[in-house]
Amino acid sequence: MKRAMPFDDQVEISSDESSSSELDIAELAGKLVEDVSIDQPEPTDVVMTIENVVLKDAEIYQDYMMHLAIPTQRGAIVPFSSWTGFGNSMKEIYKQPLHYLTNVCLKQLDQNRIGADDADKRLDTIIHPAKAEVFLWMTEEIHRLTTSPHQLATLWLNNPMYKVFVDPYTPLPGNPV
Repeated sequence: MKRAMPFDDQVEISSDESSSSELDIAELAGKLVEDVSIDQPEPTDVVMTIENVVLKDAEIYQDYMMHLAIPTQRGAIVPFSSWTGFGNSMKEIYKQPLHYLTNVCLKQLDQNRIGADDADKRLDTIIHPAKAEVFLWMTEEIHRLTTSPHQLATLWLNNPMYKVFVDPYTPLPGNPV
């Protein structure tokens, strides 16, 4: 908000009862009305930026993921040829989404195999499916319990395609989307 009147435009008010004082007061009142701007937001108003929206989404997402229990009754022996395929099988079997960072990690593991001597071999012949499942759920637990929403928002802001790695989820009650 603008100041009502600059210090250098001071108005002298005299104590005599002349009609010139009445004119000065009327001019002063007009100047006050002209200088007030109602378009400017108050300093306490929250400005919604893309960063704020993504941070709020990350907070809701991380809160949701923290409340999902890691499956305890495990032991499905699933044949798999890629880490992302294995992750998709686990999502189907346990009816749970995987954390964004877990999905990114699985994709990175698949990319790491490109050009390897055994890249053409099925993964379940290299790594036992039970060990792969333990690895997946331990990684998932770390991501669910320790990821900062601020870090998640930063990663999302740097990757415009981040939603490709976010599995569909329903926010918890009390967390509007």
